[in-house]
Parts: sequence; C-alpha cells; structure tokens
Amino acid sequence: MFNKRLSHRIAPIGIAALAVLLSATGAFAFSASFAWCSGSPSFALTDVPQGTARLQFAMTDLNVPSFHHGGGTVAYSGQGAVPCGAFSSGFTGPSPPRGEVHTYEFTIHALGPTGAVLATATARRKFPE
Repeated sequence: MFNKRLSHRIAPIGIAALAVLLSATGAFAFSASFAWCSGSPSFALTDVPQGTARLQFAMTDLNVPSFHHGGGTVAYSGQGAVPCGAFSSGFTGPSPPRGEVHTYEFTIHALGPTGAVLATATARRKFPE
C-alpha cells in the first residue's frame, strides 16, 4: 500500500531522467548483429528505443584492446539496418596478424536528440571467419 505521508517527499522524475537512470542500470537495451564487408560492416538492429536520433558505433579488438579501430555515427530514422560502408571515414577494419583469428566487438549507443545515451547494444564476431 502507498504511504501517503511519504508521497510529498518523493520528487517527481521526468521521463528523460528516468530513461537516463534506467539506461545506466542496463534496463534499456536493444539487439544488434553485423556482417563483415568492405568498408564498415552492415548491421541489423532490433528494439532500438523510440526517440533515437543517431547511432554511435565503436569497434574493439578483444585480443588487442589497445588498438583503436574507431567507428562512426549515423543518423537513425527507424530503419532496422545500417548498410556496409556507412561510416568508412574514421574507421579501421579488422586487421589481425596473418594466420591469427581475432574477436571484434562493436558497442552501439542509441543517442537521443540531445546526445543522451538511451540504450546500448554489443555484438561480437570473429575475423577471419
């Protein structure tokens, strides 16, 4: 039962603040997968939160996390896919030493109109496969 004596002490929380709070706790997440191709990979996205204006991508080589592969930011207007080469500028593709297989991980942030992170997804894949 709701305690009426405490109700005046609880500050109202805005929807944006609630979204930030829940995303910080991992309550909002979406799904992503990708396929290698020339340029940046193609991505399939599901459950991207409403209000997403941009998607920010960053790739990490889990075998050599100190190597900066970069990524990119693309506008988002409700499409469930990002095509090959969408962020070829500022991005270095997978490049393990000859004969080695590395695991690469993309971290993808769904950004609202003000740049606030609404949700985060990660996707991993080996290269070469």
